Amino acid sequence: MLIPDQLDLIAGRSARPQETTDVILCHPDTGDALTEGLATATDQVDAALASADQLHQSGGWFDLDVDAKSAALTRFAHALEAISADLAVPESINTGIPISVTQPMTSGVAGFLHGAAEQVRASTERAMDGRHGATVLHRLPFGPAVVIAPWNAPSPSIVGKSAAAMAAGCPVIVKPSEWAPGTADLVATAAMEAELPPGLFQLVHGGAAVGAQLVADRRSRVVVFTGGQPAGRAIAAAAAPNFARLQLELGGNNPAIVCADADIAATARSLADGATKLNGQWCEAPGRILVEASVADDLRDALLTELARRRIGSCLDPDTEIGPLSHQLHHQKVTAAVQALDSRADTEVHRVGELPDLGGWFFPPTLITGIAANESLSETFGPVMTLHSVADEQAALAAASVGDDGLAAYVFSADTERAMALGARLRAGEVKVNGTGLFDLCGDSEQSFWGASGIGGHGDATTFELFRGSRIVGVDDANAPM
Repeated sequence: MLIPDQLDLIAGRSARPQETTDVILCHPDTGDALTEGLATATDQVDAALASADQLHQSGGWFDLDVDAKSAALTRFAHALEAISADLAVPESINTGIPISVTQPMTSGVAGFLHGAAEQVRASTERAMDGRHGATVLHRLPFGPAVVIAPWNAPSPSIVGKSAAAMAAGCPVIVKPSEWAPGTADLVATAAMEAELPPGLFQLVHGGAAVGAQLVADRRSRVVVFTGGQPAGRAIAAAAAPNFARLQLELGGNNPAIVCADADIAATARSLADGATKLNGQWCEAPGRILVEASVADDLRDALLTELARRRIGSCLDPDTEIGPLSHQLHHQKVTAAVQALDSRADTEVHRVGELPDLGGWFFPPTLITGIAANESLSETFGPVMTLHSVADEQAALAAASVGDDGLAAYVFSADTERAMALGARLRAGEVKVNGTGLFDLCGDSEQSFWGASGIGGHGDATTFELFRGSRIVGVDDANAPM
């Protein structure tokens, strides 16, 4: 079976969701229908919320000693490792991402749980110097957490965010994207094998209605979402009445500044890698290329050459470098975005690469020139870049600052010190110099989501602390005049 049957995991018991969605899950290579999408019934979503809340209120997870919690998370990690070989195919089918990428991506997700098993040992108390006597700072879980996972990288998002929540002491309810339920079901199977406390890790399914029910419920104290800005705004509005803590990783059309002294061949290779990574379906992909005019033509030619070298094919072919887009609706959105840019005067759309004759949702790597930088601010979320000639680095900085998002940015220069200085002036949570790698720059990275790119930030420590709050307890002066 290419994707597993959907299942709910609620209060330690699994069952097939009772309702259907309007989503038909298809093979992205061919467009052939595989199965209808399912949704968790309203009463069962409520049961999941009640189970998570009961576990939190009782202290049945947080109050366990650290050895017991560490052992439970380690069991979860081992159970997930035992089925890790089964994760790559549904991850590719749900996303279109080549299996050469999903295999290493999914094989390592159990590492989040091993890390969580160590994180539970982080101190929850710290003695402080009080003005009038003993004072202790306590770090406590906020309560049930909701993880609404994206369809472009389901496994890392589900396991990584859930592991941090559980390590901090929060029961977690996961809702995967209705377009990508497959790997979530396998993760839930591992959770059952691990015999976690009922309510600690739960899984529900469905679309916006299920997400809205989870987010708006007063028992949901932390909400984590990765996705588009419109959905992020809806989630923020739904969570606002209950003042739930939020981590919203949204998106943006990330700028890349290319200085005149940059190694053009290496820069083109890196930008082509970044634009086609995950088939262009990742929120930190370089989208707007701002290149000094003296090397603009050279960079354009080098980019087209590099993009044309990428092999486009089936997501299950180990030799494929660019697979199909995830689903038909997304293919339509990317197509419409490129058509909108192509409608402008003087625009040139360069489509490269040979598409396979499979009938699926393949999209060619695309470079668009002749458009003003301030007319290319929207994220396409596909293998698409726009190239803009600018007079100098000051003009590049000005163009990069247009728009209201600020997730990631890139700088390319032979002078690393110069590039670092430029990067420090960019409004973005993460700026990479001379590279477009998928991973954080360092192990203790902290990245804020600036502007319309979201709320909060990510990094191992940042995400862990998202789920914990502070309580200070100490002796006060009984005779204080004020």
